[in-house]
This record gives sequence, C-alpha cells and structure tokens, in this order.
Amino acid sequence: MRAVSYKGYNAAVELDPDDEIFVGHLQGVNDVVGFHAETVDALRDAFHLAVDDYVQTCAAVGKLAEKPYVRF
Repeated sequence: MRAVSYKGYNAAVELDPDDEIFVGHLQGVNDVVGFHAETVDALRDAFHLAVDDYVQTCAAVGKLAEKPYVRF
C-alpha cells in the first residue's frame, strides 16, 4: 500500500488485481471518500477530484470538511 497527499489530505492506494484498477480511500477523516482509476495519472486526477468534491460537498450542506488527523 502506498500513501499519497493532496491539499493536506492523505489516501491509501492499493491495486485491485481482479478488476485491474487502482483503488484509494482518504485516510484520517471519519467520512468515507473513495476513488479509483486504471492508470497512475488517472488515479492522481481522481484523488484530486475526490478531495475537491469532498470539501465542496461539505460546504454545500453546511458541514465543515474534516481536517486529516496528523500524528506528531
């Protein structure tokens, strides 16, 4: 598993060998936010879109987007 970061949000990414896609989920927030793609470039774009959508959706419903948990 490999972690990636964008705008302070982290995601764990794994390969799904059955479907031959990369699958990722945001870490450190209680909400469930996932994304997937077939290529590394598409995965990066999907991750960025998922984070941006999460923040925008929270704002649209009047909820503060959770800040990722940071371990010191």
